[in-house]
Amino acid sequence: MITHQSETRGTADHGWLKSRHTFSFGEYYNSERMGFGALRVINDDAVDPGMGFGTHPHRDMEIVSIPLEGALQHRDSVGTSSVIKKGEVQIMSAGTGISHSEFNASKTDPVKFLQIWVLPKKMGVVPRYEQINFSTVEKTNRIVTVVSPDGREGSVSINQDAFFSLTELEASHVVRYERKGSGTGLYVFVISGTVELNGLVLNPRDGVGLESFEEIELRSKTSSEVLLMEVPFSR
Repeated sequence: MITHQSETRGTADHGWLKSRHTFSFGEYYNSERMGFGALRVINDDAVDPGMGFGTHPHRDMEIVSIPLEGALQHRDSVGTSSVIKKGEVQIMSAGTGISHSEFNASKTDPVKFLQIWVLPKKMGVVPRYEQINFSTVEKTNRIVTVVSPDGREGSVSINQDAFFSLTELEASHVVRYERKGSGTGLYVFVISGTVELNGLVLNPRDGVGLESFEEIELRSKTSSEVLLMEVPFSR
């Protein structure tokens, strides 16, 4: 079990952008935090009104964006132009190469979102974009799959044997997560609230990685939202 407390994450302050990095990224480097299996980046970003990331390229990376507050404007070189809000999940398979920009869609309110990078299963795939709204899906006290290799249960599909799930827990509720893949580890990231994972207490923005598991139990101590990322794991 690998535990990362919120306050131990890397920081970046560019004025218009404030970010916390669970794993090494940009100017933040920690040799002991180079990712977790196929999970390479978890960036917790806050962008000022009207500001954002200008057009820039990516290739051979699976990039998942999960808005937590506000609205994010996305444009890319495959012709996508969209706005994503809380309750939606976006994935961009960079493949052979894609350029995109991301801006706060509001001139008055900040946008906060998680940007997560996963190493691909296959290199050089055709670039692809997908966005699905899960806001009407009942996540209270149950675990909902939002990312999967095959788009199961209405999830967005990813070029990797990975599964992302979300749950919104009422206080004093228990849910159990069973491993979906083979040879996978699990990284649990607490978006809000306080939960107990197999006896370990986790607070907002804390993360914990389990290199080997079959099932975990999450017990909420307060109203909580939790992201579970199951990814191929090998040393």
